[in-house]
Amino acid sequence: MTVSVTREGAVTTLRLDRPEKKNALTQAMYRDLSEGLRSAEADPQVRVVLLAGGTDFCAGNDIADFAARKEEGPSEAFHFLGALVGFRKPVVAAVRGHAVGIGTTLLLHCDVVVASESARLVMPFTKLGLVPEAGSSMLLARRVGAARARWWLLSGSPVSGHEAAQAGLVTRAVPDDAVEEEARSMAETLAALPPAAMAETKRLVLAAEKEALEATMQAERDSFGRMLRGEEAQAIFRQFLNRSG
Repeated sequence: MTVSVTREGAVTTLRLDRPEKKNALTQAMYRDLSEGLRSAEADPQVRVVLLAGGTDFCAGNDIADFAARKEEGPSEAFHFLGALVGFRKPVVAAVRGHAVGIGTTLLLHCDVVVASESARLVMPFTKLGLVPEAGSSMLLARRVGAARARWWLLSGSPVSGHEAAQAGLVTRAVPDDAVEEEARSMAETLAALPPAAMAETKRLVLAAEKEALEATMQAERDSFGRMLRGEEAQAIFRQFLNRSG
């Protein structure tokens, strides 16, 4: 199992468990995450979802798995993002180590993010010949300001958990060994509150940007697919696969 699902009280934890690849995501892992969210949504006993990894949160897409995808239509990554964006209950993320690509952009759709001060968040889309996804081309600027967002997205420069907290990308930065405890404590705080009020508050907070987010994510999907088929990305992928093979 590369995604484990456990429940303690009213908190369900979806944990990425592929440490040998720094939790790089495969299509199967995206499916498991989507299913975990759907099950948590449907279970009235679950009030909060906690997303976690291990020593590393998530190294982004597994490039070999990503490059091997042949079927047409939306990838499992897009299905997962749809499930996360539409999830009505609070989502808390516990981030340690590397958070790369979607490992960072998915945090924009979490309600609470606890990161280790030394975590390394990076969105290397341009370095891969690609473009941002998960609505980050809009949401990141709203969260951290246009100047930071443009630099982070254009340059792919890494950001520490401490810097991410100062900028407002994450809720709180704590020492590495305190991340999971702090994230669980915050999840349990939310889980103890009236669930209908939590869901309605989350809906209201997100309502103003809902239409713009949908349009942005569709534009990103179109651009991502076009860039993915382009020579820049294909050359980078070939180089990576030849080196790792």
